[in-house]
Amino acid sequence: MPLVVSVSGVRGTIGTAADGSESLTPQVLLNYVSAYASWLKTSFGESPISVVIGRDGRISGKLVQQFVGATLNFMGVNVIDLDLSTTPTVEMAVVRHGAQGGIVLSASHNPREYNALKLLNERGEFISAADGEAIKQLVEEGKFNYANVDDLGTYQRSIDDIDYHVQQVCDLALVDVNDIRAEGLHVIVDCINSTGAISIPPLLDALGVTYELLFDEVTGDFAHEAEPLPKNLAVLAKAVGESKADLGIAVDPDVDRLVLVCEDGSMFGEEYTLAAVADYVLRHTPGPAVSNLSSSRVLRDVCERHKQAYAAGAVGEVHVVNKMREIGAVIGGEGNGGIIYPELHYGRDSIVGIALVLSALATTNSKATELRASFPDYTIVKEKMQLPNRDAVPRILDHIAQAYQQHDLDRTDGVKVDFEKGWVHLRASNTEPIVRVIAESKSEAEAKSLAEEAMRVMAEALEQ
Repeated sequence: MPLVVSVSGVRGTIGTAADGSESLTPQVLLNYVSAYASWLKTSFGESPISVVIGRDGRISGKLVQQFVGATLNFMGVNVIDLDLSTTPTVEMAVVRHGAQGGIVLSASHNPREYNALKLLNERGEFISAADGEAIKQLVEEGKFNYANVDDLGTYQRSIDDIDYHVQQVCDLALVDVNDIRAEGLHVIVDCINSTGAISIPPLLDALGVTYELLFDEVTGDFAHEAEPLPKNLAVLAKAVGESKADLGIAVDPDVDRLVLVCEDGSMFGEEYTLAAVADYVLRHTPGPAVSNLSSSRVLRDVCERHKQAYAAGAVGEVHVVNKMREIGAVIGGEGNGGIIYPELHYGRDSIVGIALVLSALATTNSKATELRASFPDYTIVKEKMQLPNRDAVPRILDHIAQAYQQHDLDRTDGVKVDFEKGWVHLRASNTEPIVRVIAESKSEAEAKSLAEEAMRVMAEALEQ
């Protein structure tokens, strides 16, 4: 796969790409880590700079960790290494250790051959688009000032950050440890052979929840496709249904996405993870909620139920966080199972998500199927249209906006069209001449109809 450079960092496959395109080679790692260190020095001056690093369980992780740590040291940057960790744990560790930045070594839900550098600022949040462009410019210039022998960075291991993360979650006012303990819950967890296996058990132990673990060897040799979609969670669903567990829990390799399975083995639905958490939070803490433009309408319905405001940001965690800060949201996230609870930190976090879901079940004495049934049913369909080149994208999106001008439009991120019966969102790929089409309605047939109509309108524009 060609190298993908986004607002949060750089991602690609390990090794030389078969088609000759650039992948995540040692040279790419060297360039981006050196550029990131240079950017930090420009931002914070030449006083000592510290960076927290941590990795998920994938096969290349240890080697990338050693390479990144050494490069930072050669740049004169001090390294605080969490080793095996989670994305939200690294984010919290940046603030805990007073570091100026952080790098998460994880390709999230991508397959085992991938890895990535996710770049964080001093708040433990993904860097902004402007900062990402500045780092990319430094990579293109390729001129780095490495430290002399007297100014090399230091290296230290930090071994208790997951425990710290879990304790901070358990100390939250809305995490009802006593009620969870009293409920005597039993769950099954799909750890996908990554760091969910070392981060979720301490949380469940602290909450008094008994559990069984599936795929809990941290080998990075994923037992199934790593994205926590229903088609990849058949083993978990079967185990939950057969054992009569109260809940099934699935996370991705870096533990920032949370997907649930009901006690009967049915899927709770990744779009409904945020709805369940938001419903619980808003019941106790009035305030706005935020998701991205491609997330389900169900969060808006939850906000209306509690008479609270709802807003949507552009797709991408950093954009959702910016919108949350802007309006003072008390809960937010993305429809892929990403929970952002600012009372803890501004980052997608499965660990706090699990604790809040368990609190919701325990405090209402509800089953997972009952909690899911309390929300309206929606279906999302996803399509895409290939364009002749990326230059055609603005014209196509303008044509869509013109064709749907009588409806409620949002052009924050591509074009989103709201209808009474649903919505359709069209946005360009960052790397390919593709427009992604996401539609939602009360039935699959209606959602498909909305998507197909939007693609027909795009096809008309291409013929002009």
